[in-house]
Amino acid sequence: MNTKKKSFMDNLEETLIASILGLMTLITFTNVVLRYTASTGFGTYMKETWGINGGLIWGLELTSILFSWLVLLGVSYCVKITAHLGVDSVINIFKTATRRKFAMFATLLSIIYALLLLKAGWDYYANFANMPATTGHWFPTGFEDMKATSYRSWYEVDRVPMPDWLRFIEPMINEGEAYNKLPRFIPYAVLPFGAALLLFRLVQAFIGLANGTRDTLIVSHEAEDDVKEVAAKAAAQEA
Repeated sequence: MNTKKKSFMDNLEETLIASILGLMTLITFTNVVLRYTASTGFGTYMKETWGINGGLIWGLELTSILFSWLVLLGVSYCVKITAHLGVDSVINIFKTATRRKFAMFATLLSIIYALLLLKAGWDYYANFANMPATTGHWFPTGFEDMKATSYRSWYEVDRVPMPDWLRFIEPMINEGEAYNKLPRFIPYAVLPFGAALLLFRLVQAFIGLANGTRDTLIVSHEAEDDVKEVAAKAAAQEA
C-alpha cells in the first residue's frame, strides 16, 4: 500500500481539477434539464419565481471559463503523473541512460517555454488586475511604471453575474464602482497561475530525471499497450 503523503501542491491541483469537473458537469446537466422542461409546469415555475427561462444564460460562458482552467491546470498535472503523449520510437533505440539525457534536454526546452509562457501570461493578466506588467521582450527585466500605464480592471465578462460574496474586491481594484458582471481579472488569473504551476512541475521532472527517480517526460507506448490490452480481451472472449 502506498502511504506516501501528498504535498500541498498535489492536493491543490487535484482538488481544483475535481471541483472544476464537478461544476462543469453540474452546470451542463442543469441547463439540459431547464431546456427540456421549459414548456412544463416546472419551467413555468422557474421562469416566474427565479426569472430563468429555458436555461442559465451564463451557463455556457462559465463552462467555457472552467474548461480553460481545466486545460491549463491539466497540463501541469499531466507532467506530474507522466501522462503527456509523445513519440518515443527513436529514443527507445538507445540505452536507459541515454534516453534519460534526451528527456532532460526536452524538459530543459520545456522549462524555457514555461518561462516565456509565465511572462506572457503575467503581462496579459496584470493589465486587468491593476498590476504592473514586466519589461523586456523575452525575459522580464523589471516592472513597468504603474503611473504611466492605463489599466482595464473594469472590464467584465459577457454574461456571468458578479456574486455578492466577491463584492469586497470592488473598493480595492475598481475604485468602489460596482461590477454588474464578473471582472475579467478573476478568470484570467489562471494564465500566470497555470504557467507558474507548469514551470514548477517541469523543474520537478528535470530533478527527477537528473537523480534517476524518473525515466521519461512522456507516457511510453500508450496506444501500443491499449492495442495489446484489447487484443488480449478479445482472445480471452474467443477462448
